[in-house]
Formats: sequence, C-alpha cells, structure tokens
Amino acid sequence: MYPLQLSDMRCNRKLPINSLGISLLLLMSLASTTSSCTQQEKASLLEFLSGLSQDGGLTASWRKDTDCCSWEGITCSTDGMVTDVSLASKSLQGYISPTLGNLTGLLQLNLSNNLLSSGLPQELVSSDSIITLDISCNRLDGELPEMSSSTPVHPLKVLNISSNLFTGQFPPSTWEAIEDLIALNASNNSFTGQLPTHFCTSFPSLAVLELSYNRFTGSVPSELGSCSMLRVLKVGHNNLSGTLPDGLFNATSLEIISFPRSGLQGTLEDTNIFKLTNLATLDLGENNFSGKIPESIGHLKRLEELHLNSNNMYGELPSALTNCINLIAINLNCNNFSGQLSKVNFSNLPNLVSLDLMRNNFNGTIPESIYSCINLIALRLSSNKFHGQLTKGLSNLKSLAFLSLYNNSLTNLTNALQILASSKNLATLLIGRNFKHETMPEDDISGSFDNIRFLGISDCPLFGKIPFWISKLPNLEILILSNNQLTGSIPAWIKALSYVFYLNISNNSLTGEIPTSVTDMSMLQSVKTDANLNPRVFVLPVYPALSHQYLQPFAFPKLLDLSNNKLTGEIPLEIGQLKSLHSLNLSFNNLTGHIPISICNLTNLQVLDLSNNNLTGAIPGALDNLHFLAAFNVSDNDLEGPVPSGDQFNTFETSCFDGNTKLCGPMLIHKCCSAEAPPASILSTEQTDYKVAFAIAFSAFFGVGVLYDQIVLSRYFG
Repeated sequence: MYPLQLSDMRCNRKLPINSLGISLLLLMSLASTTSSCTQQEKASLLEFLSGLSQDGGLTASWRKDTDCCSWEGITCSTDGMVTDVSLASKSLQGYISPTLGNLTGLLQLNLSNNLLSSGLPQELVSSDSIITLDISCNRLDGELPEMSSSTPVHPLKVLNISSNLFTGQFPPSTWEAIEDLIALNASNNSFTGQLPTHFCTSFPSLAVLELSYNRFTGSVPSELGSCSMLRVLKVGHNNLSGTLPDGLFNATSLEIISFPRSGLQGTLEDTNIFKLTNLATLDLGENNFSGKIPESIGHLKRLEELHLNSNNMYGELPSALTNCINLIAINLNCNNFSGQLSKVNFSNLPNLVSLDLMRNNFNGTIPESIYSCINLIALRLSSNKFHGQLTKGLSNLKSLAFLSLYNNSLTNLTNALQILASSKNLATLLIGRNFKHETMPEDDISGSFDNIRFLGISDCPLFGKIPFWISKLPNLEILILSNNQLTGSIPAWIKALSYVFYLNISNNSLTGEIPTSVTDMSMLQSVKTDANLNPRVFVLPVYPALSHQYLQPFAFPKLLDLSNNKLTGEIPLEIGQLKSLHSLNLSFNNLTGHIPISICNLTNLQVLDLSNNNLTGAIPGALDNLHFLAAFNVSDNDLEGPVPSGDQFNTFETSCFDGNTKLCGPMLIHKCCSAEAPPASILSTEQTDYKVAFAIAFSAFFGVGVLYDQIVLSRYFG
C-alpha cells in the first residue's frame, strides 16, 4: 500500500481478490490424485500445449502416457476432474486455445504474466464452470468477444484482463450473462469510448472495478452510485472530463476511490464526502480540482490514504483532518494551500507514514506535533515558506528515511545537521535553498549518517570549504553541493566516496587543479560497477524538474559536474578512466592545455561541455568514437584546426564551436583548406557508415533533455 506506489509497474498491480473474502475459491484446494482425468480433458490440455510456440518446459511434464492430474500446474478434484490450471509466469508464448473451455470442471484458470498473444477465446468467458479467470500481463489484443443475450447465466466471478493490448469498448452490454461478476480488472489496455453506464445493472454484485490506464473519454457516469456492493473503484489515467457526479457518492460501500490524472475538475462538497464513511483511499491527484478540503473529511474515520496532489486547491488545512486517526499517507503537493500547519494537531495521527506538502504556501515554523508521528518514514515540506530552526523534536522520528525541506527560509545549518544525525535510517536528505549565507560546518557532525545515499545542500549559498565529514558517509551515492560559495580546492579524499556516481559541485568558487583523485572514483570508472549500486527506490519520488520524477537513484545518469568554478591547470589525462560517465561538464573554469585524447575512452558519454575555458590545440578527431554523444560544447576557448565531421558531429549546432576563431570546418564560416583537412586514416571503418552511426547518435537525443536537467539539478529538487 504505502510508502511507495509505482504507476509504471504495470504487472505488479493485481486485483485485490483477497480483500473480497471469496470463500468459494477455497474449493480450489480440494485436490487429489487418486482418480485420473478423462481423455477428453487430456486432449483439451494437449491442444492448448500445441498452440504454444514456447511452452516454458511443460512438455517434460505434460506427456500423453501420464495422468494429466499429475501434470505441472494442473489440479484435479477427488473425482478426477481438472479444477485448476495455474501457469502464471512460465514465459509461455503462443495463443490460448479455446479448448480450455471444454474442461467442464475447471474453476480457476491463471495464465497471467506470460507472453501470450492473439485474442481472448469466447469459450473461456462463457464457460459453464470457470469462476476465476486471470490472463493479465500478456500480449492479448483485439476487441473482447460478445456473447448472445440469450445465453444462460455463467458462473464467472473474478475476471482479470489487465495489462494487455485489448481495444474497443468494454464491456458489451451483452455481457449480462455473467451477472454474478464480483471483481473486474481491465486496466492497462487501450479501451476507448465512454465509461459504460450499465455496470451496476449488469453486475449487481460488483465489488471491484479497475479501468485505469486506458483511453476512456467523457464523464464519470452517475449510475455507478447504484452499485451498492462496490468497494474498489479505480479509473485513473484516462481522458475523462467533468466532475465527480453527486450520484457516485451514493455508493456508500466504497473503500477506494482512485481517479488520478483523469482530467476531472470541480470541488469536494461537504455533503458528498460525508456519505463515504467506509472510505480508506481517496486519490484525486493530478487533476483540476479546486476549492478547499471540506471539514467533513473528518467523518472519514477509516481513511488511510489521501492524495489530492497536483490540483488547484487552496485554503488552510481543516483541523478536522486529524480526526482521521488511521491516516497512513497524505499527499497534497503542488497546490495552493496556505496558513500555518500548527493549526493541525498531527499528534492525533500516530499511524502516519508519509506526509508530502511540497510546493504550497504554508508558512510559520514547522509544527512540533509532526515530530510526534513516530512512524513517519517520508516527510517533504519543500518549496513552502517555513522559517526558523529545526528543533530537537525531529530526532524522535527514528524511522525517517526521506526528508526534503528544500526551498524554505530555515536557519542554522549546523544545528540542523546535528539534529538530523540522530536519524539513523535517513537515506535521502534534501535541505538546499535554506540557510542563506551561512558557513558550511567543518566539525565532525556526520554522527549516524551511515545510511545517507542522497545528500543535497545546494543553492544556499554557503561559505566555507567542502567539509571532511562528507568523506565519512559510507553509502553516499548522490552528492549535490552546487550553487554555493564554497572555496578551496577539491579535496583529495573525494575518491573515498566509493559509491558516489553523481557528483555536482558546480557554481562555487573552487580553485586549484582538478585532482587525479576525482578520476579514482570507483563508481565512475567502470560500467561493471553498476552491479554494486543499491537497487532500492526512493520512499517518495524525487523531482529534478517539474516534468521529470525519479523513483530510483539508479535512474540518475552517471555525472561529474565541476562547472562554473575557478579551476585551473590542464584536464588530467586520467579523465579517460571514468568510462561509466554519461555527463561531463567542466565549463566556465580557467582550464588550459589540450583536450586530452583519453576523453575518447568515455564511450558512454552523452553530454560533454568544455566551453568557456582557455583550452588550446585541436579537437581530437577520435571523439567521433563517442557514438552516444548527443550534446557537445567547446565554445569560447582557443581551439584550432578542423572540426571533426561526419556521424553525430554533423548534428551539433555551430554555436557549439563559437569563440574559437582558429577552428575551421564545413559548418563554420572559416572553411578548411586541404592542408588543414584531417587525414583519412583518422576515420575508422566503423565511422564510414554515416547512416548507421547517425541513427545511433540520434537515438541518444531522447535522453538529452533529461541529462541537461541533471546539470542544473539542484535548482529544482523537491
């Protein structure tokens, strides 16, 4: 449930069948191998097997000379009838044979999470025995089969067709023949048209309805309010319009209402919210709702998750919100809420795990009552108007793993770090754009920061030096100290950060040469070290820009950004050791010497910016070997000679070479004479196929916008 929801993990979003308590499914466990299956059932199963181009090893078990009740994935009843076919996650490919509908005793069919294609056989939906049908997470396509309105009632109760490629409208009204349907999951397909209005009349026992991630249009039908048994309603990520109809709130058994990113608007009315006393989850995030949170929200005693993020709502939070004592997650980010949070007594919410109030207009001090939520794992108050110092009460949050206070007006950085050091589980700490013009503490205040993996202290701007205590953060992966006024040299101990793969110390006043210790950072040296990266996820998404969010640290590019400092000397030859780098930015310094040929070893490089330095000599022709290079800038140096031509270099704007009056090339004003042309031997045979190389380079452009966001990442973090 919480603290993490991943909208893009399609095949992990399973139908909540267990919550329905469908006791009839217990019949599946009544298995015996004392009787043999019939020849007809064996033939039907073998026909299914013959339709598979990849059988996941079933052939070894499904043999004609053995009893099919002993076959892998097959369960039989005491009288030898096949009751259960469970072949989930077997890497099956091919089509689903309609002969499975001939298994007259089949109660459950589970073919989920395979690679099956073609359509859904009507024989399975219209089976006279199947109660549970799960074909989710395959490649099935086409429209759903229609059934004659004259067909007898079928026993199907649970239908999961999610995460396929189905199209058309769903369901046809003729599906009234499965009137006993309890749970329906058709999410993650391409169904179109308006949401059907006859669900409640066709399926009077319907308790679970999931239609998210489709292409439905139009309004939410008020007829859904007549589904007296409906407990789960998920219709998010569609192209709907209008408001939530008043009639919907007559479905008073609802426990989950989920309409994120659906194009809805309107306000939440007191009289409507008041009715949903069984509600556990209300998710209306990323829509166009406006108005205030009604005081009647306090009547939802069972409410566990409240998601109203990314709307146009405003006003103060109602004090009645803390009457929802079972709240686990509150997400109100990216709205216009205001006022002082001290009016809300968070101490009444002992179960709160996640509180996200990012990008609102809350002011005053951070209320002490938040620190009584001892189960809090994620706290994000970034981009508000909080002021003052952090208090020792924050140290009560022993489970805190994610804290973002970015872009407020907090003071006393030393005090803040000393308090936070007691949070032993803290993994993500974003406190930049606070502590204006203070000094970076040099004393050893790292304390128990053993689990810190993401540290962002940017945009303050802080005085002082890069502190030694950072070297004692053993699990650090991402370090951002950009946009401060730090001085001194880049410390030699930087190589001790053995897990750091993203280092941004740009826009400071650092001096001296680039130390070779930077080139000894192990996570930037070899792509083989990727396996050492922790595959964990952020407790809350991290936003480097409004248009991008990251759920895993691993999603960030391998980056080294030393730009906008006062670094001198030459670019070290050892820079070529950082073979894992995706982005290298050394621009706006006072670097001299040649562009080292060793940069050509950085074959994963997508962004290279060496502009605004004092570099001399030629641009190495071997840079053509960087086939993924999609952004390149050497402007405002003192380079000379021909610009490499062909491959991706033909795609770069001429502005990338401006300010180098001695450069020449076909795309520049200064053309090269024959004596200046590069010798043919420079061009490898791999580079002669321009179309292939260009296609490879052009494909990298898809990620360039994201990488450029990373270069200025610290300005936007939330």
